[in-house]
This record gives sequence, structure tokens and C-alpha cells, in this order.
Amino acid sequence: MHEVLPAKDASALTQVDVSFAALADRRRGRLRRYLHRHPRAMDAVVVLCYLLLVTPTAVDAVLDGGWAATALLAAVAAALSFRRTRPVAVVAAVAVLEVGITLLHPWGSNVSAGLWFALYALAVQRPRRFSITALALSNTPLSLLYFLTLVGPLERALPSGGPAAPENSQLVFGIVAGITITLSNIIATGIGISVRQRQEHEQEIAAWAARTAELGSVTERNRIAREMHDVVAHSLTVMLTLSDGAAVVVRKSPDRAAEVLAEISRTGRTALADMRRVLGVLRDESPVGQAPRQPLSAGNSLAKLLEGFRTAGLPLHYSHTGPALPEDAAFQLTVYRIVQESLTNVLRYGRALGRVDVNMARTDGTVTIEVLDDGKGTVGHAAAAAPVAAAGGARPLGSGQGLTGMRERAGIYGGTVEAGRPAGGGWRVRAVLNWNGDQGKT
Repeated sequence: MHEVLPAKDASALTQVDVSFAALADRRRGRLRRYLHRHPRAMDAVVVLCYLLLVTPTAVDAVLDGGWAATALLAAVAAALSFRRTRPVAVVAAVAVLEVGITLLHPWGSNVSAGLWFALYALAVQRPRRFSITALALSNTPLSLLYFLTLVGPLERALPSGGPAAPENSQLVFGIVAGITITLSNIIATGIGISVRQRQEHEQEIAAWAARTAELGSVTERNRIAREMHDVVAHSLTVMLTLSDGAAVVVRKSPDRAAEVLAEISRTGRTALADMRRVLGVLRDESPVGQAPRQPLSAGNSLAKLLEGFRTAGLPLHYSHTGPALPEDAAFQLTVYRIVQESLTNVLRYGRALGRVDVNMARTDGTVTIEVLDDGKGTVGHAAAAAPVAAAGGARPLGSGQGLTGMRERAGIYGGTVEAGRPAGGGWRVRAVLNWNGDQGKT
């Protein structure tokens, strides 16, 4: 019997070809990719950009004899080279240095550019609340300096000659400069926060993918364990029962014994093929054909299953009412496994069996499976539902995995499985599966 695996191989989830870091790296251009891989080169680019922005201020300060302002600009450039490793210290240092530069050379252009780079680096590395607090603390001194109009330095720096400046020109200049500096710092911090949020989002996706892969691995292990239980428990039970019967029949009816032995061989070969198929999906290097995964042909396979149990000695009767089973391979597999597990328990634990009925009915979107036997003293059935340790030489009782597996399979289709003793005696397993032919599984 061959079937389609209902779940993807979990190993494919744990062996992702491309990591999230690699995907993010691909989205960058060639230049950005190079700078991302060489952070020191990126530091040099930031320092160079800052120097280009403040070059007019430095030249003007030198021409005016203000070497101190030029030295402070160089100190800001040096501090920016440490913005990745010491972002908080760099923001504090740059904020203080830029206040000093403004006091020494108030007409300088792009004096606050150093704070842009420092605040951006801080926002990328620290939480949003911390970054906003740092923005407020570092931006306030320089903005207030301009809001207070810097009366002394600005008066001396005002150009001489020409038409007289308006009386409130310093106030207007201070307000515009303060607003401009504040807005530019807010924009730099906002961009940094946005980059950090994107990185956190990517990390959350990566963590979710890791949890999904781990869950998929656990699910796959459970699925394989369930498949192995169904294959081994059924096949070994049938083979042992046939072997016990063959030892008795061989002396009375050699022809019948040959038939029983042939059934043992067929069951063993089928079990071996199923085990290879289940285990073969764990090996990516398995050659094609060693682990066949063709869809389950439920009609023929179910008929062969029932015939095998009849050969093993079960007085089996089968009935089907309503339309045929859905053509979905996974659904047919679920039906097959429920019938197989139920009959295996009958074969293992049933005593004084006179009749075993397998009734299948389909009405609208519901498929009902009922396996009922009239065995007497079928304590082993109860053991299959609630495991009990065997004592002495008693026949080993069930582990409860079979019933659990049936319920898990039925749960995929929103179904239920009930097992217990009916009023007339014996043992009954009743499974109800829900199916919608138009919308797939329900």
C-alpha cells in the first residue's frame, strides 16, 4: 500500500537554503552590500560626508582666524567614527561640541550635521523611548541657543556695511535656525527608529520561522511514529496470528497451510515496503523508487486489507451505504488506518468471536465508520483504550497509541472517535469524519 504523505518533510523546514540575513543582504544594492559587510568603510563614509557638509564653515572660520571652531569640527568628525560602538557617548559629545562651535562661529552652515548621524546611530541600536529621550536632551541646548538669538556673538558676526539689518532679524534667524535643527534631528531619529523596527520585525519573522520549523519537526516525528505504529502493530499481529494458525493447520490441511504461509509472506512484504516508504522520506539522498509516495488507492487497498483479516481468521462482514468515499488520498488514508487499527485490536484481543462487522456510511458531508465485534471477555480492547501492564505470562496489553492515533487522524477532518463496549456485548469503535467535497477538508 502506498500513500501521499499528509505533511511536508520537517527536515526541509530546518534546512532552509537561504537565511533571513541572506535575503536582507540580497535586497541591498552592490554599494550598500559592500558597506554593510565592511562597517569601518561605512564609518569612513559618514565622517567624510560630515566633513563635506561643514567644509564651508571650517574654511570661513579659518579665514576669520577662528581656529578653535575648526578644531571642534575636527573633534566632531573624530567622535562620529565611534558612533556604532559608543552611540550614547557620541551623542553627548557631539551635542556639547556643536554648542561650542555655534558659540564660536554662529553663522556656520550645517553645524548640527554631526548630531544627525549620531542620533540616527543611537536610534538604530537603542529602544524607541530611549532614543526619543536622547533626542530631546541633545537637541535642547543647541535649539535654545538659537531661540535666545545669541545676542553677543551674533551682533559681532553680523555683516557690516550695506543696508541696516531689521531690528528683529536676530530673533527671526534664531527661531528659523532652532526649528530647522529640531526638525532635522527629529527626522534623523525617526529614520533610525524605522530601521530598528524593520530589523526587529525581521528578527520576529526569523524567530517565528524557527518555532514553526521546530513545531513541524515535532509534528513530523509524531506522524512518523503514528505511521510506524500502524504498520508494525497491524503487520506483526496478522503475521503472528497466521503463524500460530499455520502450526495447527499444517498437520490437518497442507493446502490450507500453504495459503496461510503465502498470506504471511504477503503481509511481511507489504509491511517492509511500508516501512521503507515511511523511513525513506527522512533521506533526501534516497534514489527515486526506493521510497514510493504514490496516492493511496483506497478501494483496492481496503478490499485487500479486509481480505487479509479474513485469511487471518476473522469472521468479517463489510457493508457500505451511500456514495463512495471521496477521492482525496489523505482522507482515504485516514479511513484505511482507522479500519486497520480497529481490526488489528479485534485480532489481538478478541475472544470467542462469532462475527465482526465493518460498516461504512456516507451521508452528505459525513463519513461514519463502525467496527463492531461480538467477542466475549474482550478485556484487551479496554487495554487498547487504557493501557494496563501485563503480569506474568499474560498476553501483553495495548499501549493506547492506536486509539490516540485514530483520534488524531479523525481530528484532521473535524471528526471524533469513540471506543467501548456496546449494550449487547463485544467491542465497538465508531469514527465520524467530516468532509466537504467542494471546499476540501473541514
